[in-house]
Amino acid sequence: MTTIPAAMLAIDPADHGGPEVLRLEERPVPQPGPGELLIRVAAAGVNRPEVMQRQGKYPPPPGAPSILGLELSGTVMAVGDGVEPERVGQPVCALVAGGAYAEYAVAPAGQCLPVPAALSMEEAAAIPETLFTVWTNLFERAYAVEGDSVLVHGGTSGIGTMAIALGRIFGLTVIVTAGSDDKCAAALRLGAAHAINYKTEDFVERVAAITQGKGVQAVLDMVGGDYVPRNLQCLAEDGRHVSIAVQRGATATVPLFDIMRRRLTLTGSTLRQRSTAFKSLVADEIHRSVWPHVEEGKLKPVIDAVFPIADAAEAHRRMEAGDHVGKIVLRVRQD
Repeated sequence: MTTIPAAMLAIDPADHGGPEVLRLEERPVPQPGPGELLIRVAAAGVNRPEVMQRQGKYPPPPGAPSILGLELSGTVMAVGDGVEPERVGQPVCALVAGGAYAEYAVAPAGQCLPVPAALSMEEAAAIPETLFTVWTNLFERAYAVEGDSVLVHGGTSGIGTMAIALGRIFGLTVIVTAGSDDKCAAALRLGAAHAINYKTEDFVERVAAITQGKGVQAVLDMVGGDYVPRNLQCLAEDGRHVSIAVQRGATATVPLFDIMRRRLTLTGSTLRQRSTAFKSLVADEIHRSVWPHVEEGKLKPVIDAVFPIADAAEAHRRMEAGDHVGKIVLRVRQD
């Protein structure tokens, strides 16, 4: 049995600022509480909310660690009260409210999924945040079903590439937007049915042409602001618009009578603030509905780059540059 140390290295910046504030610091190894697992972290995914937290724009929820990181993979080292002791030694990936950029982290047992042989630890670390987000918003809130057409902005982001992958498995026609011809080509290679360069084309006109004027059944939007009324023009009757981020602004002017006339639904959600009970329910649904495809090697995250955790600043710079296709990952250890 590996001895658990008292201290660890973690990315826990004392001040907000640029990527240069991301330095390894010594911190106490956390202890698992009731219903929790202590995980020796192998890898951690990098996500835009962590960039915003570093900048001081997205504080962690009450009770969450100040250490950055919302998803991880690793090996269970200890369990809290109420957790089966046989889970010690199991490889898992987990969605957490914080703490993933570290050598050790705790995670609610219900938010952990087993890492199958089909995934590397880096791949496993890149799955939870985007999979939970796309599953809850595109399939649960937008009710996307086989045969639906959906519009996804940010087609080469972690969210976008996961939406393409899930769409391919569950029979959706996924139309994406991206900011360059190269990114559009990458999205098409990954399985998007259509890719629209929003810098050179009007995505509203393109969606109308692609769908022969009928529109899409759902829009997954991470842009917000002035995109929202344009997104609504892309929807078919009874269409659903789901907001998951507000990169171009948190307010929008929408045509209420048109929403009424075409019976459109506007909804949205954030994941980090939701309860452990809710996230555990989502994890259970994913384990039943999606994880068999992961185990068979049919669903894998798209990995853009892997950085050592000591180079977390470079990983954030790549995220902010916007040139990545898929997920950026931090390697914490390699056994």
